[in-house]
Amino acid sequence: MSSTVVIRKRKDRIINLRATDLEGVLVSAPLDELEDYKNLKWGNYQLGVASELQKAGYKLTGCDMLFHDTVPLGSGLSSSAAIELATAIALVTLSNEENNIREEIDKIKLAKICQDAEHNFIGVKCGIMDQFASAMGKSNHAILLDCRSLFYRLVPFSLKGYKIVISNTMKKRSLAAIKYNERRSECEEGLEILKKYIPGITCLGDITIKQFEDYKHLIDNVTVRRRVEHVIYENDRVLMAVQALEQGNPEKFGSLMIQSHDSLRDLYEVTGEELDCLKEAALAVEGVLGSRMTGAGFGGCTISVVKNSAVETFLEQVGKRYFEKTGLKAEFYISEIGDGAREIKC
Repeated sequence: MSSTVVIRKRKDRIINLRATDLEGVLVSAPLDELEDYKNLKWGNYQLGVASELQKAGYKLTGCDMLFHDTVPLGSGLSSSAAIELATAIALVTLSNEENNIREEIDKIKLAKICQDAEHNFIGVKCGIMDQFASAMGKSNHAILLDCRSLFYRLVPFSLKGYKIVISNTMKKRSLAAIKYNERRSECEEGLEILKKYIPGITCLGDITIKQFEDYKHLIDNVTVRRRVEHVIYENDRVLMAVQALEQGNPEKFGSLMIQSHDSLRDLYEVTGEELDCLKEAALAVEGVLGSRMTGAGFGGCTISVVKNSAVETFLEQVGKRYFEKTGLKAEFYISEIGDGAREIKC
């Protein structure tokens, strides 16, 4: 799955956007009036990136852009981040050529600019993880990322004998953006309370499990307490997952996936009937090590680690059980980890 864009220079200050799966749709906007195009049904993410690039000092030129996206939209697979980074790489590459700039593109800087586009142009207070992964991904590697400092480490992802299978609920995530902002606000509320009692903390990632257990009773709002508990324990699970990968322990990795989903269901409350159904159906198949939701939740996809010999059974049984429970026909994608955003020269 990928987001690909073909770009060519124009002689004026107009940016034109088309997509291979949107026949007859053309978005045309002057580069000097992008703020007027925030409410587009399609094209606002790309124009938001262009707007933020210009604010950051990039000298963009008019262009025609044709997008070909195979990442399912609204599925929790970071399709927006993929589009944003493809747009950013294309626009900056063209800008550098026009302005005779030969320095290497700073992809981490572009990831932050794409995050700014979501904050300022789209109105979603997203984190940096999706954009960072789209920018800095490496084939057959996971990324351990500190979203505060942007320190990262590539972790070899080699589960020999197993496949990554993505299961799409085919339910659009209508509540995801609203609930993301809500969950973030709840976590910020909990952090402000704990700051009064735990010196030196600046984010929930600074808080150990022991500290949380010692001070959690000070968070009177039960809902806020649950949100904070999920984040702190999830941070610990991430570190254990890295250790499992480095030790070649796929069973431990799978177990952590299951724990993560259960916490997202019970404490963070962002799963829903469809995601829970897919996860439970997956775990009922012999040869599945782990399964969890991915993305912001409320629809979208799960990701499962499935033994090679069990993949066909997985597709049949999970699809059947999901349809019987929800009346929806799931889609499945057998996936691999690829490289992040880059220029492809023809």
